[in-house]
Amino acid sequence: MYPAVELVTALLFVACYFCFGLTLPALKWISFSCLLVVLVVTDFRERILPDVVNWFGVGLGLVFAAYVPPVDGVAPLLLHDYVTLPGWTSGVLDAILGAILCGGLLWFTAWLYKVIRHRDGMGFGDVKMMFMVGTFLGLRGAFLTILIGTFLGTLVGLLVIGFLFASGWKKTLAERASKMGLGGVGAMRWAIASRYQLPLGSFLGIAALLVTFFSPLTLSRCAIFFG
Repeated sequence: MYPAVELVTALLFVACYFCFGLTLPALKWISFSCLLVVLVVTDFRERILPDVVNWFGVGLGLVFAAYVPPVDGVAPLLLHDYVTLPGWTSGVLDAILGAILCGGLLWFTAWLYKVIRHRDGMGFGDVKMMFMVGTFLGLRGAFLTILIGTFLGTLVGLLVIGFLFASGWKKTLAERASKMGLGGVGAMRWAIASRYQLPLGSFLGIAALLVTFFSPLTLSRCAIFFG
């Protein structure tokens, strides 16, 4: 995995250069890409999204927002009839809105899932990760990240569950459970396979990278579009 991570990081650096040139926006998206690589790999391997990465990313995103604001414009749109914002304030407010609303959306989803299913379906690390993503991408970019990330997670999750069931994963355990009168072997195998947990943070990180490099929300600043 180590050389693969190094290669992906190098390719992201090159992509930032080709998209944004030798500019301050390039530095912002390089930093964001590095944070995402750490989170994607760590969540995939250890099922954890470290606070030291997430909260550092939140602070860094807010600093960058003052100089390279999210291509969002939600804060000025909401406040233009009431107050005129200084240049740097607009970007910081967009970053804060993206962090609070999108992080809050994931927190509410996790709470609702636990109320309905009576078990945790999402760690709070995913919420803190979206705080960080929101400060870099703003409200619209972070919301798009959630949509793409959950879609990828759902698609891959269904494929993984289907593969585990078809391959006979945990078949011995299911047979023992069936002998104890807990249900048929097939039903037990499906119940076990359907509880296999995938790291949502990894899919959110991949989605955030897709938004960074393919969304008009960021590529409106892309150097290649200006020759």
